[in-house]
Amino acid sequence: MATHNELGIEGEKMAVAHLQKNGYQILETNYRFQKAEVDIIAQKGETLAVVEVKTRTSADFGNPEEFISKKKIKLLVKAVDNYINDNDLDVEVRFDAVAILMQKGNVTINHIEDAFYHF
Repeated sequence: MATHNELGIEGEKMAVAHLQKNGYQILETNYRFQKAEVDIIAQKGETLAVVEVKTRTSADFGNPEEFISKKKIKLLVKAVDNYINDNDLDVEVRFDAVAILMQKGNVTINHIEDAFYHF
């Protein structure tokens, strides 16, 4: 497996642990619908958090969350709409990002709620 794939998998594990520690129930990881993959679908109270995880080893070219494209956002919205309909959910939906920076032995985890409003 390529190093960047391993980094992504490790980042997603860290994001799951971070969310659980902060009271989120993990409903799905790596949920797929058509061309989309949602990294994490979690729930806290009546809010469904759709979480995109971005992990980097350097911020030299920008923060991890800055690498979420408009195309990715459109795919996530479509996938989550399908998830909500398939599971007959009546919840508020929020799109979050968990940005993980692993630099020189230090790990920084930044959970950004309503992340797509920041782009």
